[in-house]
Amino acid sequence: MQTETATAEAAVQQPAVAPSRAELQSTAPGGMRVIRRNGKVTGFEPEKINIAVTKAFLAVEGGSAAASSRIRERVAHVTESVVAAVTRNQHGGGTIHIEDIQDQVELALMRAGEHKVARSYVLYREARARERAEAEAAQPQAPKTELRMTRDDGTLVPVDTDRMRTLVTEACTGLEGVKPEAVLEAAMRDIYDEIPESQLAQALVMAARTRIEEEPNYSYVSARLLMDSLRHEALTFLNAPESRPTHEQMTGLYGEYFRHYIHRAAELELVDPKLCLFDLDQLGKALLPDRDLKFDYLGLQTLYDRYFIHSNKVRFELPQAFFMRVAMGLAMNEIDREARAIEFYQLLSSFDFMSSTPTLFNSGTLRPQLSSCYLTNVPDDLDGIFAAIKDNALLSKFAGGLGNDWTPVRGMGAYIKGTNGRSNGVVPFLKVANDTAVAVNQGGKRKGAVCAYLESWHRDIEEFIDLRKNTGDDRRRTHDMNTANWVPDLFMKRVMEEGQWTLFSPEDVPDLHDLTGAEFEARYAIYEREADEGRITNFKRLPAVQLWRKMLSMLFETGHPWVTFKDPCNLRSPQQHIGVVHSSNLCTEITLNTKAGQEIAVCNLGSINLPAHIDDNGELDRPKLEQTINTAMRMLDNVIEYNYYSVPTARNSNLRHRPVGMGVMGFQDALYKLRLPYDSDEAVTFADRSMEAISYYAIKASSDLAEERGKYQSFDGSLWSQGILPIDSIRNLAESRGQYLQQDTSVSGDFDWDALRERVKTIGMRNSNCMAIAPTATIANITGVSQSIEPTYQNLFVKSNLSGDFTVVNNYLVNDLKARDLWDEVMVHDLKYFDGSVQAIDRIPDELKAIYKCAFEVNPKRLVDAGSRRQKWIDQAQSLNLYMSEPNGRKLDELYKHAWLSGLKTTYYLRTMGATHAEKTTISDGRLNKVAGSGSSGGGVTSTGVNGAGGDASRPPSTPAASTYEPQAPKACAIDDPDCEACQ
Repeated sequence: MQTETATAEAAVQQPAVAPSRAELQSTAPGGMRVIRRNGKVTGFEPEKINIAVTKAFLAVEGGSAAASSRIRERVAHVTESVVAAVTRNQHGGGTIHIEDIQDQVELALMRAGEHKVARSYVLYREARARERAEAEAAQPQAPKTELRMTRDDGTLVPVDTDRMRTLVTEACTGLEGVKPEAVLEAAMRDIYDEIPESQLAQALVMAARTRIEEEPNYSYVSARLLMDSLRHEALTFLNAPESRPTHEQMTGLYGEYFRHYIHRAAELELVDPKLCLFDLDQLGKALLPDRDLKFDYLGLQTLYDRYFIHSNKVRFELPQAFFMRVAMGLAMNEIDREARAIEFYQLLSSFDFMSSTPTLFNSGTLRPQLSSCYLTNVPDDLDGIFAAIKDNALLSKFAGGLGNDWTPVRGMGAYIKGTNGRSNGVVPFLKVANDTAVAVNQGGKRKGAVCAYLESWHRDIEEFIDLRKNTGDDRRRTHDMNTANWVPDLFMKRVMEEGQWTLFSPEDVPDLHDLTGAEFEARYAIYEREADEGRITNFKRLPAVQLWRKMLSMLFETGHPWVTFKDPCNLRSPQQHIGVVHSSNLCTEITLNTKAGQEIAVCNLGSINLPAHIDDNGELDRPKLEQTINTAMRMLDNVIEYNYYSVPTARNSNLRHRPVGMGVMGFQDALYKLRLPYDSDEAVTFADRSMEAISYYAIKASSDLAEERGKYQSFDGSLWSQGILPIDSIRNLAESRGQYLQQDTSVSGDFDWDALRERVKTIGMRNSNCMAIAPTATIANITGVSQSIEPTYQNLFVKSNLSGDFTVVNNYLVNDLKARDLWDEVMVHDLKYFDGSVQAIDRIPDELKAIYKCAFEVNPKRLVDAGSRRQKWIDQAQSLNLYMSEPNGRKLDELYKHAWLSGLKTTYYLRTMGATHAEKTTISDGRLNKVAGSGSSGGGVTSTGVNGAGGDASRPPSTPAASTYEPQAPKACAIDDPDCEACQ
C-alpha cells in the first residue's frame, strides 16, 4: 500500500481511468486553495483526489486493465463525493487543509461501501504519519517562520495571535463545554503566510463551526467570531477610526457608529432621510451591544446574507443598528417617536417577539412595504383576469406572499358570448400566473410565491388537482405555483355519507361563490335539480368519495393542492357582515374578506417567541406575555399607516379593516422547557391554554388601541360589535355542521372573558383580525427557536437554505444527555447513524425518548388535536403542517377527515418521509462512523418524496439504511427555496 497508494498531495500522474481535468475542475469553486503540511498553499486540483483514490483501488484490487475498467465508475463516484464535500461551503473560494481532504476520502470510501479500500487507505495514512513524525524527530528543529497577514489595503503585517486569542476567549465567555485553545489551535492550522485578512477571520469561524455537532454552544462561538468580520466590514465602509474592535471595545463605539450608519445610509438612499430627524444620540445610547451575543451561527449568518442593508454588497448594518432601524420605521408616526422606537427596539432585540420578514427587510427604507400577505379575487373577464395578474406582479415585486381566488373564472366548455365560442377553462390562466410569479422575483431578493385557490364544485377542479403533476401536457401544469382546494362543508358531508357531487361552471351558478353554510347547501341543491332537469348543461356528476380520493392521492404524490375549508373560515369570521372569505393566503393562515376590483386583503404579521415566556418554574409568564403583546400589537397596527401599498385596492382594504396577525413560534421549545412530549395530552392542553392567554391579551390590546386611536372603520355589525369573540363563534359552525363538529370549547377560568366581551362591545376594536400563526421559517432561525408550531424535524441534521448548510443540534437534548453523563462521541455517532432519532439508542432512557420524538415519530392526529385547541381561540387560522412516516390511503383519509371534524380552518403541507438523513461525518478524533443500517449492507434510502422532492410516491418508506444524501429540512413555504419566508 505504501508504494502503490498516493495521498491527495503526493499523486503526480493521472491514470487512464480518471475523468478529465476539465470535468473535475468544473466542480470546484474558483480561487479555492489547499494548505499543505509544510504551511505552503497551492491551488485546489480535484484531479489529484482522483489519482489518490485510483491508486488506493489499484493497490487493493490489482493493476490489470480489467481491474482498471471495473473500478473506473467507482472511482469517479468517490471522487465526486469528496470534491462536493470539501467545496460545499467554499463558493467564494477559500482554503482547506490537506488532512481535511484526506478525511473526506476516508468517508467517501466508507459511504460507497468500499470497506477494504478504506481500511487500506487508513492504514497507509497512519504509516505515513509515523514516518513524518520520525523524520521530523531526527532533524534539528528549524526556527519558526513568522506568519504574515495581508490587510485589505495590500500591506503585510504579522499575524496578531494575541488578538486572535482575545477574540476566541471573548467568544467562549459564559458558554459551557467550549474550549478556546482547541478553537485557536484548529484555526492556526489553517493559516498560511500572507493569508488575506478575510480568510483569517473565516478560519476562526470555521474552527468553531466544525465543532457544533459535538457541542451546540460552539454555534454561539461561531456567531461571535463572525461578528468580528461584520464589525470590520461595517466600520471600514464608514471610515471609522477603529475598524477592528473586539466585542468589548465595540461596546463603547456602538452609539457613534449608529449615528454615522444612519446618515451614510440616508446619503446612499438606502433608508428614509426622515430617520436622520430622530434624536440619534438618544437612540444610540439605548443600543444594547451585549445582545449581539444572543445569536447562534445560523441566525447571524441569515441576517447578514439576507437582511442587513448593503451598498455594492458591502454590509454596513450591524445587528443592533438593524433592530433599531426597523423600530424607527415602525415608530415613524408616533408622537413620542424616540421613546416608542426604543420600546420597539428592546422587544425585537430581546427576541421576545419578531416582526415578519417583509417588515424586517423594508422598515425605515424609502419604500416600506411591510405587509406579509395579500389575498385577491380573479373575476371572469379578460380585463379582470389580467388586471389580477398585474396586481400579482406589483405585489410580488415588493415582497409579499399571494393567495388568489380563481373560482369565478368559468370552466372548460363554458359558452363565451362575445366570441360565440367555448372556454378553455381556468387552467391556461393559472399557467400565466405561475410564470408571472417566476418572472417577478420580489426585487431580486427571493422568488415570487403565490397560491391559487379553487372551490371543490368548480367544473375544472379535477384538472386543477393535477396542476403539480410531473406528467401530462406541460402547458397545463404549474410547477412553480402552490395550489389549494377551497372545500365547502357540503362536500365533506357528501364524502362522509358517500353521496354524489356535482361540478358546475361558475357562470351557471353565480351566487355559490359568495354563499356559505346552510344558504350554500340550499342553493347547491337547487342547482343540482336544474342540472337534472336540463336547465344547466355544463356540469359533471361523480361520487364525492372519488373526488376526495383524487384530492388525497395528488396531495400525497405532489404535496398539492392543500386542503382548506371554506365554511369554518367564513362562519367564524368576525367580518362576515361586509364580505366573504374566498381563499386563504400563500401559507394558509390568513382568512380575510376580498372583493374583486374593490378590496385586496392585506395582513401584517409578527410572532411571539413562546419559550421566552416560560419562567424558571416551568409556567407561562403571563405578565411578561401581556407586556410583549401590548407592544407587539402597537407595532403591528403602526404598519398599516406607514406601509407602502403598490396597488390602491390593498391600501383601501387595509385602512378600512386594519387586520393584523399575531402568531407564535418556538412551540416545540416551550414543550421542552415544560418537559412535555409533543403528542401527550398535556401538550395538547398547553396548546389550548397558551393560545387562550395570547387570544385574551391580543384582543384586549386591540381594544386598548381602539380606546386611544379609534375603532376600525367597518367595526359596526361585526361579530366583535355583538360581543362575539373567536371562542364564541364556534357556535356558528356547530349550528351549521350539526354532528360533524367535534371541537373542544372549554375555557380555563383564568381570564374574565365576560368583562372583555363587554369592553369590546363598548370600546370597539382597533383591528378586524388579531391572530394568525404563520410558518416563521426564517425569523425562527434568526431568534434560534423551533419553527412556528412545528415538532422537531430531527435532533441532529444539516439545514440547507439560501445562506448555506448549517449543522443543527437539539441543545435541549444535549443538555439532558450531559446531565446523565451520556453525551459523548459515541452518542454523536449514534444520532447520525439513526438520522437524528433517539428511539433506537438503547442508552437513552424512555422518558427522554418520549420528549425528543422527531416530527415523523409524532402521531399526526395529535398535531390536529393541538391545532384544533389553538383554532378555537384564533380569529384567523394557522399554518399547520402534517407529518406522516408511512402514509397510505386509509391513513390520509382518516387524518384529513379528523382535521375537518376537529374544526380546523386550513391545513398546510403534508410531509412524508423523504431521503433526507443526517450526514454521517467524522468526529474530531477522525474515527470512521459505522454507516450500514440495521440489517442492511448499505446503499440508499427508499422512501416517498413529497413536495417535489422526488421518490416513488407509490411505495411507503423502508427502514433507513446507509445514506449518502445531504440532509435538508422540509420545505417551509416556497417554490424552490428550502426555507422561503414570503409569508412570515
